[in-house]
Amino acid sequence: MKKSIYGLTLDQLKEWFLENGQKKYRAEQVWDWLYIKRVTEFSAMNNLSKECIQLLEENFVIQTLKETVKQESADGTIKFLFQMQDGNLIETVLMRFKYGNSVCVTTQVGCNIGCSFCASGLLKKSRDLNAGEIVEQIMKVQEHFDAQQKDERVSHIVVMGIGEPFDNYTNLMGFLNVVNSQKGLAIGARHITVSTSGIVPKIYDYADEGLQVNLAISIHAPTNELRSRIMKINKAYPIEKLMASIDYYLEKTNRRITFEYILLHDVNDHVEEANQLAKLLEDKRHLSYVNLIPYNSVDEHDQYQQSKPEAIMAFYDALKKKGINCGVRHENGADIDAACGQLRSKQIKKEKKKATV
Repeated sequence: MKKSIYGLTLDQLKEWFLENGQKKYRAEQVWDWLYIKRVTEFSAMNNLSKECIQLLEENFVIQTLKETVKQESADGTIKFLFQMQDGNLIETVLMRFKYGNSVCVTTQVGCNIGCSFCASGLLKKSRDLNAGEIVEQIMKVQEHFDAQQKDERVSHIVVMGIGEPFDNYTNLMGFLNVVNSQKGLAIGARHITVSTSGIVPKIYDYADEGLQVNLAISIHAPTNELRSRIMKINKAYPIEKLMASIDYYLEKTNRRITFEYILLHDVNDHVEEANQLAKLLEDKRHLSYVNLIPYNSVDEHDQYQQSKPEAIMAFYDALKKKGINCGVRHENGADIDAACGQLRSKQIKKEKKKATV
């Protein structure tokens, strides 16, 4: 299969043109066509020579994702299911907020992290997405806006879809470079958040990148015993190692970090756990924010239910009393397959059922 041109940074595209006997300024022309004019055919790039267009067509493709399902929620959330060139399915979610349009992107086909409450891990990882396939998810959502002739744009990105971003680190960095480029989509680094379940060596690497892109940690439990029970990654990188890497990140960047905490009924949602979490974050509370997340139920994980509203508020109050900055995330897309990976899992089951009939 030909490479997605979205996977090249501007510098990489300049280098490619030089290697292929072209002037490097051609890269900026192509970049403008891709990200400002947003064409989807090389033949539409009418300030390029026929030779140049042919060269691009022989080596790259622009579109590799095909929309197969689009679910729209009453609150404006849209979940897209895309089929890739190899037939694999991925999810991308558009969420609308007062501050702008945020897109949640997927970085892997399936997930090997294996959190016991998560729909993403129902299907094991079969491969990483390349940088172009991650970038194209943003372009597809922007295409949705453009088709409606609305003067809207993707303004924020969260890398929190299917997969573990830090398990696909090189492609993640390429993606961030492309979407943040001022000559392209120009999505500000501080409007982008990358979430990790806690791959400790990569947190150190990320701290050394010198990026302004935000970091979120999926912590979900304040003790090793409880976290290992619901997140098997904690067995490889226990809380002590995780916190040491976070201390390094904070010291290196002086940037606030978000801790994601999904509240599971009668599992991790007691005031006791809230106090343990406050203790864990006590020495870094000036640069910490805890995002409390109501659980989206998953049929295959029926041992877990969403915490009751009173338990969520008691947890919130306990953190606040200890001086921890926190908030409760507003639910998006509650009337569609809201849980990450849920739509993909259902579609694959549906296709398997059809195949056996």
